[in-house]
Amino acid sequence: MNILANIAKVPELRRRLLFTLGMIAVYRIGIFVTTPGVDRNVMRRLMQDSSATFLGMFNLFSGGALEQLSIFALNIMPYVSASIILSLMSVAVKRLEELRKEGEAGQRKINQYTRYGTIVLSIVQGSGIALWLESLNGTSAYGDVVVEPGMQFRFMTVLALTTGTAFLMWLGEQITERGIGNGISLIIFAGIVANLPDALFQTIQQAKIGQMQPIDLLVIVFVAILVTAIIVFFERAQRRLPIQYARRTSGRQVYGGQQSYLPLRVNMAGVIPPIFTSSLMVVPLSLANLGLPGMDWLNNQMQPGNWIYLTSFAVLTIFFCFFYTAITVQPVDMAENLKKQGANIPGIRAGKETADYIDRVLTRLTVGGSLYVALVCTVPTLLQSGYQVSFYLGGTSLMIVVGVALDTAQQVDSHLITRHYEGLTGRGSTRLSGRRA
Repeated sequence: MNILANIAKVPELRRRLLFTLGMIAVYRIGIFVTTPGVDRNVMRRLMQDSSATFLGMFNLFSGGALEQLSIFALNIMPYVSASIILSLMSVAVKRLEELRKEGEAGQRKINQYTRYGTIVLSIVQGSGIALWLESLNGTSAYGDVVVEPGMQFRFMTVLALTTGTAFLMWLGEQITERGIGNGISLIIFAGIVANLPDALFQTIQQAKIGQMQPIDLLVIVFVAILVTAIIVFFERAQRRLPIQYARRTSGRQVYGGQQSYLPLRVNMAGVIPPIFTSSLMVVPLSLANLGLPGMDWLNNQMQPGNWIYLTSFAVLTIFFCFFYTAITVQPVDMAENLKKQGANIPGIRAGKETADYIDRVLTRLTVGGSLYVALVCTVPTLLQSGYQVSFYLGGTSLMIVVGVALDTAQQVDSHLITRHYEGLTGRGSTRLSGRRA
C-alpha cells in the first residue's frame, strides 16, 4: 500500500500509468470488434479443435483475436516483422546504416519506413487470412465461417485487418511515448495475460475429469515456477566492468578518481528475440493461406512440439539475440564515451583495446544469454506437448510476460527513486538493478 501511495504522489508517473492502462483497455475492447462478413461463433469452435496446432500459437500472440475474427486478428506481428526486415537491411544497405547513426532524426525516418512496411505486410497477411477463411467453408461440421465469399469479402477483410494493425501500431507508439514501458511488448503482454486465467481453468478441469493425473499437474506447476524463477534471475543478472575515473586538479580542488562500474546484462536483447522469432514462424502459415506451392507441407512440419519447429525456433532465437545485441550495443561508442569522460577499465588501455575488451565480454555474455533464452522458450514446449496443456503455459509466453513485467516495473521504480520515494523493491536506493552474473 505504501508503494501505491508513493506512485499516487508522483503526478507524471500516475498520469503515465493511467494512460497505459487506458490504451490497453482500448486494445482489449477492440478484440471483440468482428471483421465484417464472418461468423465468429463457428470460428471459435474451430479454434478450440485447433488449440494444439500453430493456429493456437498465432491466437496466443493475437490475444484471442483470431478466434474472435477481430479486426485485431493480425495483432502487432506485421509491425514486428517490418522491424526485423528494416534491422536486417540496415546491416546491408548503407543508407539505412547512416540513418541509424544520425540519432533521433534518423530514427524517425527509419520508424516511418517501418510503418510503410507494416502496411504492406498487413495487406499480404490479410489477403492470406481472407483466402484461408473462404477455404474453411464446407469443411467444418459447425457451419460456414464466411457468410458471402467473394471479392467484396476479401477486400473488406484486408481493409479491416490492415486498419486494425495500423491502429495497434499507433497505440503501441503512444504507450511508449506517453505511458510506461515498451508499447509493442505491452500489447503482446496484455494479450497473453488476458487469456491466462482461462488457460489455468482448462488445465485444472483436465485434472478434474481425469484427462490429467494430479502428479502431472504438480509437475506442470513446478516447471512453471522453476522457469519463472530462472527468467527472473537471468533477466536481472549483470556483468559489472570496473571503471576508474582519472584524477584532475583545479586550483586546490581535486576532481575524479572515483570508481564505478559499467553494467552489461547477460541478456541484452530482453524479450525481443522470442517476439521476433514468433513473428517469423507465422510466415509459413501466411504463405500457405495464399496457396503457394510447398507451403502447406512446410506449415505442417512447423507445428509446435515438432522437432523441426523446436530446432528452428531455437536457432532463430539465438541468431536474433546476437543480431539485436550487435545493432543496439556498440562497444566502439562505449569506449569512446569512456575516453571522453576520462575513464578507463583498470589494466585496459583506452580506445581500441577497451572496445575490443568490451566486445569480448559482450560476446561471451550473449552466448550464455542466447542459450538461456533458447532453452527457456523450447524445453517447456516439450512438456507442454506431452501433457497437452495450453500454449499460455509455454516457455515463450512466460518469457514475454515475466520479461515485460520486469522492464515495466524497473521504469516505475526509476521514476520513484528519481523523486526520492520508496521503490518497488524496497526502501532507499534499492532498485531492480540486478545481481552479478
